[in-house]
Amino acid sequence: MNKLIRSQLITPTGMERLKEELDHLWRIERPDVTNKVSWAASLGDRSENADYHYNKKRLREIDKRLLYLRKCIDDFKVIDYHPHMDGKVHFGAWVDIENEDKGFKKKLRIVGYEELIGNKDYISMDSPMAKALMEKEVGDEVVVETTATRFIWKIKSIEYEKD
Repeated sequence: MNKLIRSQLITPTGMERLKEELDHLWRIERPDVTNKVSWAASLGDRSENADYHYNKKRLREIDKRLLYLRKCIDDFKVIDYHPHMDGKVHFGAWVDIENEDKGFKKKLRIVGYEELIGNKDYISMDSPMAKALMEKEVGDEVVVETTATRFIWKIKSIEYEKD
């Protein structure tokens, strides 16, 4: 039996983005690059044809990403909002935290690794911050220790996207 790995979790929004990327690559980018490769190949000698070589390389990159996206879509488990999540920090939560000593305030969302790229306010569920926040409630203080420092954060609010 294949056990679910924690990092294979994804929010509904994250899954939708993966599906949109897959659709865009398959229906728009791949046909466009395929046409460019065909056109460049029709010019004859391919050994010094930069268009041909660049677009063949791009086609391989697209195909590799398509394969990866299909696997993610098949393997990832979407964690939907459920009312039992209210009041506590769980996967997919938006959490407002404050470090009163330093005057720092942050709003973070706890997600899986696939959703981190391009989302500056998202943190990995495997990060020290996320691990410290899990299962906590508004008003709780959490200690986040890393190799470099130690912070105490107070949870100000917890919200979920209710798709």
